[in-house]
Formats: sequence, C-alpha cells, structure tokens
Amino acid sequence: MGVDLESISEATSGAIGSLLSTTILYPLDTCKTKYQAEVQAHGQRKYRNLSDVLWEAVSTGQVRSLYQGLGTKNLQSFIAQFVYFYGYSYFKRLYLENSGSKSIGTKVNLILAAGAGACTAIVTQPLDTASSRMQTSAFGKSKGLWKTLTEGTLSDAFDGLGISLLLTSNPAIQYTVFDQLKQRLLKQKLKKADHDSSPVVLSAFTAFLLGAISKSIATFLTYPAIRCKVMIQAADPEDDDDDDDKTKRAQSKSRKTASGVVSAIWRREGILGFFKGLDAQITKTVLSSALLLMIKEKITATTWVLILAIRRSLLLRNGRLKNV
Repeated sequence: MGVDLESISEATSGAIGSLLSTTILYPLDTCKTKYQAEVQAHGQRKYRNLSDVLWEAVSTGQVRSLYQGLGTKNLQSFIAQFVYFYGYSYFKRLYLENSGSKSIGTKVNLILAAGAGACTAIVTQPLDTASSRMQTSAFGKSKGLWKTLTEGTLSDAFDGLGISLLLTSNPAIQYTVFDQLKQRLLKQKLKKADHDSSPVVLSAFTAFLLGAISKSIATFLTYPAIRCKVMIQAADPEDDDDDDDKTKRAQSKSRKTASGVVSAIWRREGILGFFKGLDAQITKTVLSSALLLMIKEKITATTWVLILAIRRSLLLRNGRLKNV
C-alpha cells in the first residue's frame, strides 16, 4: 500500500493548526489547569475564580510563568493532532474502500474517531502528564521536561491514561458533529463550484463557528472526566517538613487514581465540584478548537499543493537517477 498523501495532508494541517492555537491561548490554558487542579480544603480554596490565578502571576511578578511547559505542550499538541488527524483520515478512507459505501454514517464516524483518539492518547500520554504537572507547579518552580518525566516511575508517566481513553469520546463527538455539519455545507458548495482538482474548503468564519459549536457540545458532555484527569496529573505539593504539607502530600498520593479523585471531589465540593471550571474549560477549548479547525481549513489546500509538488519532485528525481 502506497503512502496516503491525503491523510498526511490532513494530519499536517491539523498539527500546524494545533501548534498555533495552543501557543496563542497558552496563558489561559495554564490558568484553567491550575484552577481545575485545586480541591477545596477546610471550606476554603486559594482560587475562587479563574482571574485569581492570573492575578497571582501578576502580583508575584511571575507573568512569564504562565508559559511554563509551553514547549512540552506544543510538542504534545503537535504529535497528538498529527496522529489523530492521520488516523482519523486514514480510518475513514480505509472504511470507504473496504465497505464500498459512498458516505460514513454517524455511528461509524464515532467509532473511527474514537479509534483515532485511543491511538493518540496512548502515544502522547507521557507528554500530556508532564505538561499538566509543569502547568500546575508553583509559579517559577516548574521543572524541565526530562526531569518531570523521569522523577517518578514509568507508570507515573501514564497517570490518567484510563480517563484519557475514556475521553476519546470528546474529540469523537466534536469531530463527528463538525464533519457532519461540514459535509452538508460543502455539498452545497460543490453544486455551485466547477469540478476541478482544487479542494473545496470552508470559509474561516464558518470553520470557526462549526468548531465552536462542536467543541461546546463535546466539552459539556465529558467535563467531569476532564477535571478528574487534570487532578490525577497535577503536580504534588512542594516538599516541606511541616505536618500540614506532609498531610497534603499523602492526600495527593491518594488522589492519583480515578476513584480517589472522585471521592475527594464528592466529599469536599459535592456534585457541583465535578463541574468546577466548566466555564473556563469551555472558553479555552472552544477558542482553541475553533482556531485549530479554522487554521486547518485555510491551510489544507496549500498543504495539499506542497505535498503534491514534493511528490512530483521526488518522482522526477528518481526517474533521472534511473536513467543515469
């Protein structure tokens, strides 16, 4: 089987879009993650709202720390989106070729998207865990990627993998909703457009709007699991000799499992605790996904042309070498 150039084009466009959207929104992502990771203790909490995290960074002169872990997050995001978009595009093409169908139904689309998401979660989980720990570390005290990854056991690097696999339903829901809406709009455009080799794409505004709608739906349905994963992956309290910090560390260790996290949230915050930070999550993820999909749609045509040009150049070069 030859190289699937269309899948590579989709994956490259998605990865570049993810890289740009992640960088633009990273300070918001850091504030969101630190806010989600905090569990109310003794009826009090350090952060009462998302702006408290931002104010802490500003008041302590640690604004640059809002970018701690950016390199790791970008690496994780780029690899994750490349693997996801390649797998998703490849699985769809494989299904259409083997089934003989001309279109993909909603149920099959969900299964294919979930399969691509599972592959992505397994490949990128250590980077995802490291990124969360670096973001939730005290401002100015974040460790490097290598030290973060190697300070615990191998299993520690895969903290939250079970929930990450569960959360494959999030992008599955998101991209299924996006694709279904996108296909309906593109069918209308195809009827009006001339049949040529140039791919028909969505406008930037339309892609942004569809991305926002699809991500809002997915985020709302999966948020309790999202918060649990952040808490599992959060950095442990800073080492100290006093009893209070020892107690905090013991409690942190007990929350490194899904059952421990659920129990901690239920006991200290009640049912509403499972939705703490939902507004921040929706704001960040909707903007991020909408930007990602908008950028991806706008550069897909260019990426496809570049890949075809590189392929043609390589074929011509190989032909010349054979003639020598």
